[in-house]
Amino acid sequence: MGTDGPFWRAIAVYRVASLAYAALLLAASGDYRRPALGWLILGVMALWTAGATAAYRVARGRALLLIDLLVTVGCLLASPYAQGPEAEPGGVVPITATWIGGPVLAWAVHGGRRAGVVAGVLLSAADLWVRGLRGLDLLVPFNGSALLILAGAVVGHVARLTEQAERRLQRAVEMEAAGRERERLARGIHDSVLQVLALVQRRGLEIGGEAAELGRLAGEQEAALRELIRAAPSAAGGAGLSDVGARLRRLGSASVTVATPATPLLLPARSAEEVVAAVAAALDNVRRHCGEGALAWVLAEGDGGSVTVTVRDDGPGIPAGRLAEAEAAGRLGVAQSIRGRIAALGGAVDVCSVPGQGTEVELTVPTASTGPARPSYSYGRERSAGDGGGRPSDVARRHRPRSRRGRLRRGGDHG
Repeated sequence: MGTDGPFWRAIAVYRVASLAYAALLLAASGDYRRPALGWLILGVMALWTAGATAAYRVARGRALLLIDLLVTVGCLLASPYAQGPEAEPGGVVPITATWIGGPVLAWAVHGGRRAGVVAGVLLSAADLWVRGLRGLDLLVPFNGSALLILAGAVVGHVARLTEQAERRLQRAVEMEAAGRERERLARGIHDSVLQVLALVQRRGLEIGGEAAELGRLAGEQEAALRELIRAAPSAAGGAGLSDVGARLRRLGSASVTVATPATPLLLPARSAEEVVAAVAAALDNVRRHCGEGALAWVLAEGDGGSVTVTVRDDGPGIPAGRLAEAEAAGRLGVAQSIRGRIAALGGAVDVCSVPGQGTEVELTVPTASTGPARPSYSYGRERSAGDGGGRPSDVARRHRPRSRRGRLRRGGDHG
């Protein structure tokens, strides 16, 4: 039944208690012109109380909520015929009394505070009409109507808060279970796979030749596997959000160092996927153009409004105009795999490279989509908005935040 189960049981108790109160008022009051009709209305109220209590256990759709509201309004509007002319302002209490609050509470629990307020307004209008309000008559007391509307708003708000708390608790339980399972797998992997990979790496380096290459590959896989089992599960800050930092840490290896903040870097799930794909493409270019022994560094940062990921390498750098030539020749590694992905997210790409001093690729993506943006590039020793011309790269460095430079060595993508 979920966390709303206690709410529906409380509504059922409220209906029964308010029905008993209405019966007590009808029995104790001698002001009703037609008491027989009053007891008939009370009988309808009793039948609907039993039927609604049973129906809400099975189904809680809009049709049932609407019928509940209509039956209550019908009983309320029939009250003056049993009460007689004395039901004008200052007269007797309608037969329904507090029983009319049942549908308001049901609407609030099912649809939230807005639905509760709507039901409260409708029943308040009917109640004011029964009490003699034909125009703007300030003699008619509005206290009951205000309480009815406030009850719908408050109960609806509390019901939604309870649902949110249940989802968060379920998420916490799932993350705890996933963490325990991760620890169990990590112990097993550490005692078997990681030790074997470490042994292969050590023996391969000792033997040399082709075995050294196998040892190097085993070392990279060992580092990647250690990072995978060490990283915590991706944290999400809400529906559709993903921690891009946790995803980037999976790209770490013996030749790739990944540095991310301790707190999650949240992006929409699609944006996080595209950013990781662009970084992976940049690292692939480092391996292809700088050689297997090249080192790369990945730094991820966030400033609240955007997430910036910088990829640097210690390769030979990119000659001036090389990326433009590659794009013209149809090799779209940077143009599509990196530039295209980030531009589609409304972000910007900044490629800065000096021959012999490595390459740096900076990807900046807004935390909220702002539409496609035109990226900027730096080729050789010059900076431009796409054509290779502009101010020198040393001037460009002075105008870029120091927090994003100097923490890691140069790195990047070679097309």
